[in-house]
Amino acid sequence: MQFSFTDMIKARRSVRTFDGKPVKEPDLKALDAFIKTVSNPFNIPVEFRLLGADEFNLSSPVVLGSQLYLAAKVEGCENYEIGYGYSFEKACLYAQSLGLGTVILAASINRPEFEKAMDLKGKEVMPVASPIGYPALKKSLRETIMRKGLKADDRLPFETLFFEGSFGRGLKKENAGVFSMALEMARWAPSAVNKQPWRAVVVGDTVHFYELKTLNDSPIGDIQKLDMGIFLSHFDLTMKESGEDGVFTHSDPGFPHEQNLKYIVSYSRTK
Repeated sequence: MQFSFTDMIKARRSVRTFDGKPVKEPDLKALDAFIKTVSNPFNIPVEFRLLGADEFNLSSPVVLGSQLYLAAKVEGCENYEIGYGYSFEKACLYAQSLGLGTVILAASINRPEFEKAMDLKGKEVMPVASPIGYPALKKSLRETIMRKGLKADDRLPFETLFFEGSFGRGLKKENAGVFSMALEMARWAPSAVNKQPWRAVVVGDTVHFYELKTLNDSPIGDIQKLDMGIFLSHFDLTMKESGEDGVFTHSDPGFPHEQNLKYIVSYSRTK
């Protein structure tokens, strides 16, 4: 099946209300095959599983009508959240191409049952999971209220998130050059309580990415670093579809910045 990640990013919406119908066998097989192949440029192995809600007693108080969940586990190591977030969002975008809805959940799941179903061992953790199913024709009142409260359809302006040369100069989209579309697609990535913790500085053919830390860590790790992985998947997948090659490296430029900003990674175009 051929599909465009960029088209899926544009269509991506978090879904919490499903029609209650089982996922069709062809869609289930296609998704199961895809999640066995998902990788990320940070070389973090992520193991996915599709879990029946009834079989494993899985639930979420914010989800209605889903019979299936997508979950993944990873071994705790340095920056595992980034690779995990990248891979999980890539799987969700593929599900979108099949007409399946998703929403990435961390706190609002019955976590002990999910972790039991994922058979965690040693240092393995299961940061998030997502219901999988066909979106209902109408959102529940609960979902409508949640989306309004989170301002889920709003994003900060381009020049507030991205900078040119240093943090002192906001980057206008028309000045972002080859990175314009990728940064715009990344800007629309989902994040925990819509905090949008990503910031980036463009210097020539390189983009330096930072996390704006506003939420505390939890036993499952730095959830905002996981958000950064989701953001970076939108950026990287869009660059690839635009025909651009690049590599992620740890090349902290040492720019002066706010105390709650943390350097994450850099991306450089390759000639």
